[in-house]
Amino acid sequence: MEEPLSVDGAEADGFFDILEERRRSSDLSYAFRTFNPQPYRGAMPISAAALNRMVLESQHLSYIIQEIMVECDEPREVLLEKASALLDEMSQNLQLGFIRLLGFAMNKVFKRVFSSIHVNEDGLTRLQQAIQEYPVILLPNHRSYMDFMVLSYIMFTYDLSIPVIAAGIPLMGMKLIGEIFRRSGAFFIRRAIGSDKLYWAVLSEYVRTIVRTGYAPLEFYVEGLRSRTLKSLTPKLGMMHMVLEPFFKGEVFDISLVPISISYERVLEESLLAHELLGVPKPKETTGALLKARTVLKEDYGCMHVCFGNPVSVRDLVKGKINPRQYNLVPRDLPMKPSKETQEFVSGLSHMIIRLQERNVVLSAWNLMAVVLLQNLQGIDVDLLTHKTLWLRRLVLRFGAHLRWPENVSDSEVMSSSLSLHHSVVRCERGRVCLVEEEGPGPVTQEEGVFRRAAAVLICASYRNQAVHVFTRPAMVAVSMITAARNRTDDVFHHFKFLLELFSNEFVFTPGQAVQDFEEGCSLLQQSGVIGRSDEEIYVRDNGQETIIFLRAILQPFIESYQVVFRYLCEESSQTFREKMFSNSIRSFIMNLFISGEVESYECLSSDLQKNVLSALLRMAAVTKTKVDEQNELTVNKSAVKRIWDLLSNGWTPQISVDARL
Repeated sequence: MEEPLSVDGAEADGFFDILEERRRSSDLSYAFRTFNPQPYRGAMPISAAALNRMVLESQHLSYIIQEIMVECDEPREVLLEKASALLDEMSQNLQLGFIRLLGFAMNKVFKRVFSSIHVNEDGLTRLQQAIQEYPVILLPNHRSYMDFMVLSYIMFTYDLSIPVIAAGIPLMGMKLIGEIFRRSGAFFIRRAIGSDKLYWAVLSEYVRTIVRTGYAPLEFYVEGLRSRTLKSLTPKLGMMHMVLEPFFKGEVFDISLVPISISYERVLEESLLAHELLGVPKPKETTGALLKARTVLKEDYGCMHVCFGNPVSVRDLVKGKINPRQYNLVPRDLPMKPSKETQEFVSGLSHMIIRLQERNVVLSAWNLMAVVLLQNLQGIDVDLLTHKTLWLRRLVLRFGAHLRWPENVSDSEVMSSSLSLHHSVVRCERGRVCLVEEEGPGPVTQEEGVFRRAAAVLICASYRNQAVHVFTRPAMVAVSMITAARNRTDDVFHHFKFLLELFSNEFVFTPGQAVQDFEEGCSLLQQSGVIGRSDEEIYVRDNGQETIIFLRAILQPFIESYQVVFRYLCEESSQTFREKMFSNSIRSFIMNLFISGEVESYECLSSDLQKNVLSALLRMAAVTKTKVDEQNELTVNKSAVKRIWDLLSNGWTPQISVDARL
């Protein structure tokens, strides 16, 4: 039986295990029990078919079709038929019978793979109230395919209105499963819409009609994609613009945005995600592949936490930021390009939602152990691992993180339980803990050896990444204090701003809030007794050196990886290259550096990290992108890249001694 849960840094009794009761009752009685949710009070009950008719008959879609007729000289009937076909492809067909079927299946799956699913009771109470008052948008983070099903499962369990969910179109192509998802509330969106004006019009009107009518809570991922690194991703703004437009146009009084933080003690796709980052193609999402993957049901994936955050009122946030008169000058049904102030508001709001998701994530002992293991890749004695993890536990709690640490269990038992759960990642032999590398047939070449080691490191790094937001701002202050010329506050802040701009694809920062981010980092370090501050200077306290060294080591893999990409771009003979060729070329370059012993940071092989470096250089105008023969061509300004490289490396010693690390 599982020990009582303690969530340090949060209410100890704020979470409860929703699987406990499910284990005591039959799956059939659960699936077919009475379901009586209290819907949005302003909603008129309408069917999925009626919702689709409202979209096709809308003035907005009619206006866009008229524009396309003029531009492309296509008959109205043909365009209407195309719009209807697009709507049939994307639209959901939510039916209670299929929710019951999915509930029955999920009950069996969740009870088998998870030891517990903890949900915050006060969050569910707030959500229940919000659903009745205004249209609700559910905004979970996205770390696993399980995210797609768990919210509907929870809401069905607690008599809350089932959401309609924005899903990627590959799920639609799964035989039988795709139709079950559609009838469980999924609507399917193409990943590459481009400049397809008709598709944009149908999708945006469909989303707005769901919000405007209060048809159901709408769920989508503000990050857009599933995070392969398990870090938060920079928000995608298209869907957020769509869901907010009914409010901007005065069609609804308010909209409630609910940030939701889903955390996994162990992620089902851990190996798959690491291999994707190393360039192994993602398996196609098919029913056959799903059936083959059923072996995961034999594994234990530990605990899941789902934290429903406080509903955010759009009406409260928008005050003084957007002039509503601009929307009164144009008829509601006509398309309207968002103003600069609207774009800035939507961007700031989306970044805020991700910060709220991060703050409500519940960390596990394993997340902290992964941080320590990555700073000791040569292996570490289990007693020392325990000592350093407990030190780190105190630090994350001082930094305001939420941490699950079972009560009435010794610290050594918590550690051994985590090591056992993650047997695919680590092993403990003769009292020493090391990463596990996957085995394969036949002799291993040098490249295969690097690849296997890198896969093990990236799996471990994904669990560190679930906690990395806790340290990001203090770590950037710590790094800035050694790279700034002096410890003058202005100099430290200047370098902090540089790091913030460089890493703004790596970590999530709200645009225009550099001062607030700097103050947050400094404040956490001050409150923890690590640094002292005067008006002009920041200095490390005598007892703060250990924490500063640890925080610098947190950013070390990112800094070294960026340096490697800069080196590649500066040493390449050509200044221009095709974007499609970038990943393969740099992977070969880095692999050669590993074989020659010049590089040791395996994280630089991550394709996501490499793309983030490129995005940063494009934003900082050190690389420019142009379209040539329907392909993106990149031009490198080597002197600009070298300047950024020098700034990043100023005062930075790439290899911190092992003894100095955590």
